[in-house]
Amino acid sequence: MTDNSIFTDKTVFYHSFGCKLNFAETSTVAAEFAGAGIRRVAPGEVPDIVVINTCSVTEVADKKCRQAIHSLHRRYPDAAIVVTGCYAQLKTDEVASLPGVAVVAGQDKKDRLLDFLGTWMETHQQQVDVPDFKDIETFIPSCARGDRTRYFLKVQDGCDYWCSYCTIPRARGRSRSGTIASMVEQARKAAAEGGREIVITGVNIGDFGRRTGETFADLVRALDEVEGIERYRISSIEPNLLTDEIIDFCAASKRFMPHFHVPLQCGSDEVLRLMRRRYDTALFRHKMEKIRQAMPDAFIGVDLIVGARGESDELFRESYEFCKSLDISRLHVFVYSERPGTRALELDGAVSPQAKRARSNRMLELSEEKLREFSGRFIGTVRPVLLEHTRPGHPMSGFTDNYLKVEVDAPARLDNTVVNVRLDRLSDDGSFIHATLLP
Repeated sequence: MTDNSIFTDKTVFYHSFGCKLNFAETSTVAAEFAGAGIRRVAPGEVPDIVVINTCSVTEVADKKCRQAIHSLHRRYPDAAIVVTGCYAQLKTDEVASLPGVAVVAGQDKKDRLLDFLGTWMETHQQQVDVPDFKDIETFIPSCARGDRTRYFLKVQDGCDYWCSYCTIPRARGRSRSGTIASMVEQARKAAAEGGREIVITGVNIGDFGRRTGETFADLVRALDEVEGIERYRISSIEPNLLTDEIIDFCAASKRFMPHFHVPLQCGSDEVLRLMRRRYDTALFRHKMEKIRQAMPDAFIGVDLIVGARGESDELFRESYEFCKSLDISRLHVFVYSERPGTRALELDGAVSPQAKRARSNRMLELSEEKLREFSGRFIGTVRPVLLEHTRPGHPMSGFTDNYLKVEVDAPARLDNTVVNVRLDRLSDDGSFIHATLLP
């Protein structure tokens, strides 16, 4: 165990890539560093330590992580760079060879970053500890907000699905989770700290409790009883694990918001089969219709991959028409990326970069149409918004219960407060709504 006195007067800069889960984990690391006396760097200061939590969902993500490490080393050449996350887990040697990297820590080693860093500071020998994905068994809890208003509660980690295009099981290990009791305790702690909204995160959150005999539905019901938390949001959940029971419970709950994020990945059953997904378009349509029936105002975000191997022009058109036919709010479009070690590389039918870009642009245009149409339904209505701090001289911002982003002139004292606003007009680019604060 490292003597924390070694960290006296040290400063740190944090940079997190990727998903909400990474953000939650980085916030937890920041809290542990602060407890050891390491201060977050102030504007204009030069940090002694740089912590980078990486993503590796695509080759583009890998590239961005590499570029960030190079850039931060050039900017802070004397800083000890600590790298963790999926890119560190999957490409350990590559990360360790980058300039300035002092520590490379695997997915279940985030709770040991202080020890690794302390050893490096004492010996100046690079610390690398990344287990094989089969040995990743630890569940490291996380419920943090960092410098945001909303808390992010990590309830699950890892994945047992092994979709043909995905490296996440190798990056994060097998599916595992905390207990309902431990999750409820963390939610209560967030409430005691003044938290009003919690986003439930994980790699495959619908798989919660698989090893303990508990279920995600049980967790949702238990969290709904925590006093002080006014809002919960369920982050990405697989359509085959989003049960009608969960949808109906959220519809009846005052604390679970009308907001779902559900990965589709492709609107073609043939491509879904090649992807080794565990549902078809009929099941997905049922879930979308069930949500819309139970919660007519719900925001529904949908993940989509374009240009996967085997996605012919005809199958892309099939996917496009399927997505167009759904009453959803937004598409989150990703371009398929070849990932080493995945079964997708064994498939024929590679799509050219030009076709991938064209397909992505078409889906992004469809997404913009969907978002404008959905947002337009609520112009002139009154919705509750959790206000979040912003820069001096700028409007406050926040999200409605059904996840419409708004900007509103409001006093700073209303930060982290749920208020009613009238939705006046959509911004020119359609990304947010101008609103008026109501008495």
